[in-house]
Amino acid sequence: MSSKQFPPVSHLPDADMQAAPSALVRAAQRARELAARTGTPLVYSHNGRLFEKQATLTMGEDQTTTESVPDA
Repeated sequence: MSSKQFPPVSHLPDADMQAAPSALVRAAQRARELAARTGTPLVYSHNGRLFEKQATLTMGEDQTTTESVPDA
């Protein structure tokens, strides 16, 4: 069972900047969905390393496999 994570909260006074964390979470979810539909791997950086993630959507949940991408 996975717990729902909430996006970080921006404490900047600008209303647009307060909405940015939620917008980034939505954009990431759409990128995962598009990658799953098209068979395109997601490439991302974590702790300075590049990773490739093959996303597939099964029964509404994001099932992924992750492998390290060699440094270029």
